[in-house]
Amino acid sequence: MADSANRLQVERDFAQAKRLGRWLSDEEALSAAETEARLRQRQQEIERNRGKLWALTLICLIIPPLWPLALGLSLYLLFPLTTRRFVVAAGLGLTLLVLLSAGALAAFLVWLWMLFG
Repeated sequence: MADSANRLQVERDFAQAKRLGRWLSDEEALSAAETEARLRQRQQEIERNRGKLWALTLICLIIPPLWPLALGLSLYLLFPLTTRRFVVAAGLGLTLLVLLSAGALAAFLVWLWMLFG
């Protein structure tokens, strides 16, 4: 059993060496294994979160006042990168609108002060 696992590991190392064009040192192999483990853990975390979002979306579809939230979650689940960019752009636009409105209101109040002051 151990011989079979050892042989499989050697074959994997050989395939990786052929792909990279050289053998990896022990430190490089350990670093690559750690990176692969972190990537695998991150992917599992993303899949768990995606499942939770699908459940939340289904709950929001059942409750009519939450339909806009269900629409937003559905868009995020279907197009995560595009939705994220859209939300950032909308947030920046809203921030700019609030700042411009505050400036216009301040200018209006100064004008009123000068008019009646």
